[in-house]
Amino acid sequence: MNIKPIKTETDYRAALKDVETLMMAKPGSPEGDKLDILVTLIEAYEAKHFPLDLPDPVEAIKFEMERQGLTIKDLEPMIGKSNRVYEILNHKRTLTLKMIWKLHEGLGIPAESLIKRPHTQA
Repeated sequence: MNIKPIKTETDYRAALKDVETLMMAKPGSPEGDKLDILVTLIEAYEAKHFPLDLPDPVEAIKFEMERQGLTIKDLEPMIGKSNRVYEILNHKRTLTLKMIWKLHEGLGIPAESLIKRPHTQA
């Protein structure tokens, strides 16, 4: 097994090509082990060089609403009356700590996303 660290863009592209050829490898086989190692190295390189930014809190809420088929009424126990929900969803009001806790627990939205400064604010 000839595996080396991924330090450059060239190394990264070569590792991706290797993974393509190993996609059908059986788990536990030498090829399967090589695939596992390469995927781990690629994930580490991508995390360092292509970090994903957390979504805007309102976008995270809207995404979960769509994903779970929720309505404004469904958010009222977590945010407050419907006018308050609309204010939040339209960036007219920011989330309170209590809302963040309830949204995190109720919808499973990562707290890190909910406490992030909204995109509309500088």
